[in-house]
Amino acid sequence: MAEKVNNDDASEATVHALMLRSLLAAGVGAGRRLPAAPGRRAAAEGPARNPRGRRAFAYASPNPSGDLVVSILGPPNAGKSTLFNRLMDRKANRAYKLGSEAKKRSRSNARIGYRSPSKLRGGAIVTPVAGTTRDRRECVGRIGGTYFRLVDTAGVDGERIDVAVGKGGAASMDGMMIRQTMEAARTSDLVLLMFDARLGVTSDLSETIRWLRKIDTKKGAASDDGGGSDSEAAEVVGRHREIVILANKLEGDRWASMNNSEVLDHLAEVSRAGFGEPLPISAEHGEGMADIAVIIEKLSREKRLRLGLPVDVDEEEETKNVDSEKKPLQLAILGRQNVGKSTLVNALLGQERVITGETPGLTRDAISVPWLWKGKPVQIADTAGLRRGVKRERSNEIEDLAVLDAMRSMKTADVAVLVLDAAARYLQRQELAIADAVVREGRALVVAANKMDLIVDAEYTRSDFANAVRDQIEARFPMLRKTPVVAMSSLHGDNVYKLMPVVFAARERWQRIIPTGMLNRWLEEVLDEHSPPMQQGRPAKIKYILQTKGRPPTFLLFCNVSELPVNYLRYLTRSFQDSFDMFGMEVRLVVKASSAQNPYDEKSTKKKSIGIGGWQGRKKRLVADLKRSGRPYEKGKRRARHKNRFR
Repeated sequence: MAEKVNNDDASEATVHALMLRSLLAAGVGAGRRLPAAPGRRAAAEGPARNPRGRRAFAYASPNPSGDLVVSILGPPNAGKSTLFNRLMDRKANRAYKLGSEAKKRSRSNARIGYRSPSKLRGGAIVTPVAGTTRDRRECVGRIGGTYFRLVDTAGVDGERIDVAVGKGGAASMDGMMIRQTMEAARTSDLVLLMFDARLGVTSDLSETIRWLRKIDTKKGAASDDGGGSDSEAAEVVGRHREIVILANKLEGDRWASMNNSEVLDHLAEVSRAGFGEPLPISAEHGEGMADIAVIIEKLSREKRLRLGLPVDVDEEEETKNVDSEKKPLQLAILGRQNVGKSTLVNALLGQERVITGETPGLTRDAISVPWLWKGKPVQIADTAGLRRGVKRERSNEIEDLAVLDAMRSMKTADVAVLVLDAAARYLQRQELAIADAVVREGRALVVAANKMDLIVDAEYTRSDFANAVRDQIEARFPMLRKTPVVAMSSLHGDNVYKLMPVVFAARERWQRIIPTGMLNRWLEEVLDEHSPPMQQGRPAKIKYILQTKGRPPTFLLFCNVSELPVNYLRYLTRSFQDSFDMFGMEVRLVVKASSAQNPYDEKSTKKKSIGIGGWQGRKKRLVADLKRSGRPYEKGKRRARHKNRFR
């Protein structure tokens, strides 16, 4: 199953390493959009029912662009997430630059705040606690000039494997984590097996190596619910997989020059596993990345040649040529703990993509999954549950980092779906705080009332609960009146298919650009109905309006005063939402005072002299006259012309 690296490849790797060291100094650079994830059916087949009765939507092909798939495996606390953050291309994985983090907050953010905002920069959560990573996280990776698809996995140990294969282990959290790791290993072209070189070959590492040898790709592809297509199964079975062992936490080279070094004994022991010589690296300090770059570049070129794709591709030019309409919809799933966010994501995707359970706080990292819904690209992000800061344990730093990651997903999203627990019968204050954060960030809001199967009966319908939720949101936030609410049950798949049409409609309203003529006709009708009140003893006049940008919709009101009353701005916002259907988002109306100078005043329209004076100005005018007439300047002619002016 594994392919060893021979001596010729090792010598070639040394040459390539010297060539790539200069490229690695640049670190993370420009990237491209994340390739689509594995799916169940082709987009042309449309939605279908899976064996569990949920509606399974179409996925993109596993790797349409031919990028190399690299997964990081290993025992717990071996440094996998640290290497993941180092290889991740941050520019390619963000939707756009976040400018809101530097803004001064006008309101308190204590209910969903965090204490350590500088410890996470959009990557995987890294802590000294073993087992921090639980889900399978994917992103665009870059090392040197090579782009690939990078997958971070949960730690593999013997106890989790025993629980996963034992009776009832499939439904446990350890069993779901192992299944996610197995799926990452099966669908990978390169497996980076990491271990702590200071500890050596532990029982967890031995179990991981033994487990990797037993992976049967044919069985794994055939037993995947029977929903995969023949082409996907053939691609997984015929995948050329290579396993490389990485000896992590080896900073510097002192360990290689010491006599009776335990590290050398550990490396010699690991080399007997049959996967070649281990590569000494330090994921924390970035040492040994050149050797990894040589292997990734070599395998990437081989895969593209095998698939008949061009090898030398300008990634930045491809990124610039991407049409804005083809960019994926950024969708963030938010809510309190244990309201069914991960279950909703699995119901939308049609597979067990993220781990679920009754225990609150299972999700930690914000898991972003590429997806095709009726041929339209979507980037859906499952986030951790948000609790009040006072309810979090002060000694637990992981939850703070999980909340920070969830808020970053909300800030980079186009539409935020707030998942409610319908069994609670009313909105919690924490859910109102999340809605407030979405509004202040300028995102479009859609509410998903989950667990409706627990309260719906003959007397109380889904429409009744949806109307009650709208009334509660409007009472707290008047700008969010008529917010779209979808009542569903993600566990049973009821009404889940109604969510995505509402989400796409919300994005269309959110990024809509309204013509200036239509805006001013609306303004004229509003002013005829109710003119603005007087400000500072003078009548306020709104001259015209124009839209400065969408995403979120922002409009500029040119007035003869610097500000308008808050109640009148609310009146304008309410009328604007009714006229243009801008519901479920904040409509930003900015007042700008026009110039007090009268443009028809003779003094203001009098042309002022602009330029230099003195002999330099005279010289400049003489040169201009010479170029225009072609004749030299005659002495006394200017004085005569000046005298004739007053006759």
